Amino acid sequence: MSGNRKLLALLQRPLEPTFYPKDNGTTVIDLPDSYFTERYRPIGESLQNRFGNDAENRIAVRNVGTPNITFAEAIDRRGGFSLFNEKHRKIAGDLIGLFLSQPDVDSLMAVAAYSRDRLNPVLFQYALSVAIQHRPDTKDLNVPSFLELFPDSFVDPAVFPRLREEGAVMTIDIPQNFTASDREDEQRLAFFREDVGVNLHHWHWHLVYPGEGPDQVVRKDRRGELFYYMHQQLIARYNVERFCAKLARVQPLNNLRQPLPEAYFPKIIRSANNRAFPARPQNQQLRDLNRVADDVIFTVSDLERWGSRIAEAIDAGTVLGQNGQRVPLTEANGIDILGNILEPSKLSVNQQFYGNYHGNLHNLIAYSHDPDNRFLEGYGVVGEFQTAMRDPAFYRLHCEVDNLFHRYKATLPVYPPAQLNFNGIQIQSLAVTLNRPKAPPNVLLTYWQRTQVDLASGLDFGPEGNVFVSFTHLQHAPFAYRLTVNNSTGTPRRGTCRIFIGPKVDERNTPLTYKEQRILMVELDKFGVTLNPGSNDIVRRSEQSSVTIPYERTFRAAQLSGNAASPAEAAYRFCNCGWPHHLLLPKGTPEGLKFDLFAMISDYAGDTVNQEFDENANCSDSHSFCGLRDRLYPDRRAMGYPFDRNAPAAVRTLQDFTRANSNMAVTDVNVRFTNTVIART
Repeated sequence: MSGNRKLLALLQRPLEPTFYPKDNGTTVIDLPDSYFTERYRPIGESLQNRFGNDAENRIAVRNVGTPNITFAEAIDRRGGFSLFNEKHRKIAGDLIGLFLSQPDVDSLMAVAAYSRDRLNPVLFQYALSVAIQHRPDTKDLNVPSFLELFPDSFVDPAVFPRLREEGAVMTIDIPQNFTASDREDEQRLAFFREDVGVNLHHWHWHLVYPGEGPDQVVRKDRRGELFYYMHQQLIARYNVERFCAKLARVQPLNNLRQPLPEAYFPKIIRSANNRAFPARPQNQQLRDLNRVADDVIFTVSDLERWGSRIAEAIDAGTVLGQNGQRVPLTEANGIDILGNILEPSKLSVNQQFYGNYHGNLHNLIAYSHDPDNRFLEGYGVVGEFQTAMRDPAFYRLHCEVDNLFHRYKATLPVYPPAQLNFNGIQIQSLAVTLNRPKAPPNVLLTYWQRTQVDLASGLDFGPEGNVFVSFTHLQHAPFAYRLTVNNSTGTPRRGTCRIFIGPKVDERNTPLTYKEQRILMVELDKFGVTLNPGSNDIVRRSEQSSVTIPYERTFRAAQLSGNAASPAEAAYRFCNCGWPHHLLLPKGTPEGLKFDLFAMISDYAGDTVNQEFDENANCSDSHSFCGLRDRLYPDRRAMGYPFDRNAPAAVRTLQDFTRANSNMAVTDVNVRFTNTVIART
């Protein structure tokens, strides 16, 4: 097998030795003798013959000598790998740099093949995936999703014995609620927190936006702001779902001295060592961490001090740089600077002073059950990107981080009318309709859907061929937005249509003020429009959303076989970053829950970054959360505009906000949930 697609052979069944057949037994990697580990080197030739006799494809690995990977071997091969651990994150960045520095694909294949059986498998898969996505000679490859590589991070481990026994001949069903009973109120949100697509999105976003590594990997346009906005939207969506479930909005983790009331018993295992993720009981006390072996050593006071320094910088309007200089938090770049400080990434202006605030909040919770390692327990699910969103504590943590961003936004002036209006443009009507005959307007439907996924490429030492499981997730009926927009200027005008949905009431059915509602507005879509003089009818299908990626890109398996240049293959390049489309809408309620649907046409002259792009090409369709590859973020406005800032004191409701702007409209929509499971066709 030639070309860069041979690299995909290294991204299958990550715990099996490299010399094992790949791609359902049809592909074998031929290793130089010196590339076998010491365990297998004496019998390397016989192993290659034993496993490769029937292979259709053989990948010959070039001998480029012995790569220096001792720095990466500092992470236990059978231990945990966490990107919230500063030591691990630095090692991952260096390994990405090693892979990026290889002069060609054959050299990368050699260095990666040598590394694969010697390094922590999650570290290896992460670093190689990041490198593949950022190298010019490999960026056309469709990197497998984390679900394909490590399904045990998403699936009840009780199903794995059945998968190995029966998975090749029948589909194994994964129970929807296996982590708690309905006696636990938080379990009402398990469908959201434990959704496979949600957790894949979180993992893949951080794959596209790593915090460490060479500049070409980390230094991306508005990276810090994207960290803020993507997570702000997570919290907004989560709170909206809580209202649907008659639960109060999530409370920020603003007092680290109080016990954490939320418990979480994950019931999943860690891939590298097959040990269960530890549970956290109710009312767990958060304590200083002294995990010497993990290099995770800090106190609760350290976190409080870092948080106070960041808050003081926000209030002062400047942050302290490494050389003592004052860096202003301007309207243009303040949120970006803060995002890089809070995460933090290597782009933080002063990590020594502001610390690892967000990352160590994760660690504080992840190790709370064993803060000094006396019981030799690893971190909990909050300690890994692909599992963190399962835990209710994740949302309390990010609500606290989100509040620091809101604190900064509150220091900015309100948008003046000139930044909100679009003179001569009037939205005359706004509605949504289901894609079915005679459907009533402004009624949206949600329901459960059962979907099958092939886990064969991640089921190490399992049966060859397809291994299907089915899981149940929320889904919505397809719909379309319909707008009538009048252009009274007499000349064609370009604009950007922005669509949000927001709750009208909280869990007690109390109406929300504009101040409360604006930070709960959920972005559904953003797209360019050309408005001819007079009346314009705009129809936009829900599946065209700029926020989401479709089912096929969330769960589609990558195969070695096939034509990489074909239109079908090209359509899936670099496409796994994006919110899962099946969770575009909030769940609603059986009786129907009313929401405000908001639309705005902004002036393209204030939106453009002077960069044309086709939202339907090269995976640009999920740019709201993921940006564009190797290009500027395609909107000059602040992310979340126009709801990212406070409004004048006279604005008490969303209707007040829109009334003064003819280029805005709001209408009631009813989201009705049907407790029915429909199989995906």
